[in-house]
Amino acid sequence: MRLGFDVGGTKTDAVVVASAGTQDDPRIVARARRATGWGADGVVATLLGMVDELAEAAGVPASTFTSIGVGMPGQVAPGASTVTHAVNLGIDELDVARAIGPHLGIPVRAENDVKAAARGAYALHGAGASSLAYLNLGTGIAAGYVHGGRLWRGAHGSAGEVGHMSIDPAGPLCRCGQRGCIEAFSGGAAVAERWGRPGALPIRDVFDAADDGDPAAFLLRRGLVYGVASAIRVIVLVGDAETVVLGGGITALGDRLLGPVLAELDASAASSPFLRSLRLGERVDLLPPESPAAALGAALVGADSEQEAVFHG
Repeated sequence: MRLGFDVGGTKTDAVVVASAGTQDDPRIVARARRATGWGADGVVATLLGMVDELAEAAGVPASTFTSIGVGMPGQVAPGASTVTHAVNLGIDELDVARAIGPHLGIPVRAENDVKAAARGAYALHGAGASSLAYLNLGTGIAAGYVHGGRLWRGAHGSAGEVGHMSIDPAGPLCRCGQRGCIEAFSGGAAVAERWGRPGALPIRDVFDAADDGDPAAFLLRRGLVYGVASAIRVIVLVGDAETVVLGGGITALGDRLLGPVLAELDASAASSPFLRSLRLGERVDLLPPESPAAALGAALVGADSEQEAVFHG
């Protein structure tokens, strides 16, 4: 049995995964959530504190677990366990294996949270697909690619950073310094900042206000939809992913988001036989609400480390 953790800025989602002999047939046997502690010490305490809780939920001793995978926002070198620049967690650098491996005596591996979610989305929704792209629509915008069941990271691990591709040089200013980036149009933080009105769920508020005829909200919603549709086109045109799965907090809007995005894809293809031939709308799907894809993907990434049978102790 393997543990997978999806460490977010507010909560950590964790699963226990068993399989019928192979990683290609994962089965979630227990799941738990708790608030994420702040900073490196807080995150480590969160992870260690959940191990016994997960063992109890699965009805097994903690010694049964054979590996741990941890998905976190930030940069992670392929096959490594050190996370850097996880600013939303208050972490500059954390070697997850060194921090928790000696306490448990099992292999530990870390992965960027979006890439882990791509791996989990493939396990849950990619059956029969040769390739899948996971597009995360949250505070920021990023994607992960899976080809033949394996993550594709690119030469330096930056494959999927579609959020900072400019699609309009006269568009809104992005935090990266460019104008018109996909993330400037569609990232939750960017849209909330441009909306500038208080509220617990600013993206939902924008959509509600647009439905009520607010012209500023209408423009923001149109830009958000345009950015998401552009990201899908880029993902398919560059990597020819057979399936594009949308996930992240913004997808809680469900059909209120998906319907306009599909309409935008159809409109952009109306004058292009080439784009029509790609059938972009037919290749897009949404992760179900509360999907365990990210935690599951982290568990599968952790299982890769079982072959190494080593932790940085």
